Amino acid sequence: MPFPENTPLPIPEPDLAGFPTGYGPADVASPTSAGATGPAAAAPGEQRLFRRYERPAASPRRTAVLHIGLFLLTLLTTTLAGVQLTQAREDPVDWLPVGVFLLPGPAMWAELTRGLQYAAAFLGVLTVHEFGHYFVARRNRVATSLPYFIPFPLGLGTFGAVIRIRERIFSRREFFDIGLAGPLAGFVVALALLAYAFTHLPPLDYLFSIHPEYARFGADYARHVYPAGTQGLTLARPLLYRLLETALADPARLPHPNELLHYPLLLAGVLSLFFTALNLLPMGQLDGGHILYGLIGPRAFNRLVPLLFVAFIFYAGLGLFTLHDTGTSWLYTGPVYAIYLLLIFRRVLPRPWQGWLLAAGIWGAQLACTELWPGIMGNPGWLAFGLLLGLGTGIYHPAAPDESRLSPGRQLLGWLMLAIFVLCFSASPFA
Repeated sequence: MPFPENTPLPIPEPDLAGFPTGYGPADVASPTSAGATGPAAAAPGEQRLFRRYERPAASPRRTAVLHIGLFLLTLLTTTLAGVQLTQAREDPVDWLPVGVFLLPGPAMWAELTRGLQYAAAFLGVLTVHEFGHYFVARRNRVATSLPYFIPFPLGLGTFGAVIRIRERIFSRREFFDIGLAGPLAGFVVALALLAYAFTHLPPLDYLFSIHPEYARFGADYARHVYPAGTQGLTLARPLLYRLLETALADPARLPHPNELLHYPLLLAGVLSLFFTALNLLPMGQLDGGHILYGLIGPRAFNRLVPLLFVAFIFYAGLGLFTLHDTGTSWLYTGPVYAIYLLLIFRRVLPRPWQGWLLAAGIWGAQLACTELWPGIMGNPGWLAFGLLLGLGTGIYHPAAPDESRLSPGRQLLGWLMLAIFVLCFSASPFA
């Protein structure tokens, strides 16, 4: 996911003729400040004055150590996450199992091998995604950093990766090309990964080695282990996943959806589709925001995106509160949700009080829906992402100096990527 600086156009440099060029006696008595006059004579002193406030560039060695170190640390955390997720546990989302290193040699390597399968596949997709941004940015002569991988000691083992674009992007086409390159490259690799995973499913003996208690039921284990109404942690299977499953997989080897976590390559593949869709959300400076901005331009985009953001938050918070909740629930969690809505919507409209009225209206509409359709529920997990958009990157997209329309080929590719978003997206990825 690229984060361009998008700074405003450069302002004229101030005229510093007559300013001291430093703080020491040598600077005061320098020939530049004492002798000649005019911009040309003052230039060396001005440069020295400004150098005092410039952040020195990191050395290439330090930069390499940072990027390689973050990658290796993320490889470790995702490998341990793969061990945790693929184990036979009722609650696989937990702190990373560092105790695996205390197991006897063969047992330790068996666990780490399974975890490494997940880590290599998942990080492979993320790496290709980020380098898609990187190489297209470099091709457009836009200075950018290498990917920064983000390790995390819980859940999936990582928050993904980002690159930092260090220069302003000057055209709509560049925004579009750089934003599209990452998800397109990652999607192609995720598609190949899932195709391989479905055509190389292990026999059911693999699942029975994790759950020996299933073996007595044979291929019909799901009917006995998961009768109607049984709940458990399940990864949503987006439309594209289901299409590939139907076309490529051997039905006799397909795991029940509740057992998908035990299959490292399938797990990495479905999570890759989820992260692809997450980046393609058409808001702010996400990849999908860059793509939609390139397709319809800044005016139309910045008129449409508030509606998309309102719908996004409306769904995320739907069902959190009802008029039948206890007073204690309203007392302790109601103010937190109210502050959340005020914070994320205060910058959506031109004046803060308009955002606050919008927040109150959304909360009222959510309560009305729970009265009309009791039991209706959105996905509160999206609220954290809404906070990132509302307070972090923002939901609007800056205009570029060059707003020339995209070529027909790019427009076709952009709408194709939005169709891929629909195929990969799931409103409730974790159930």
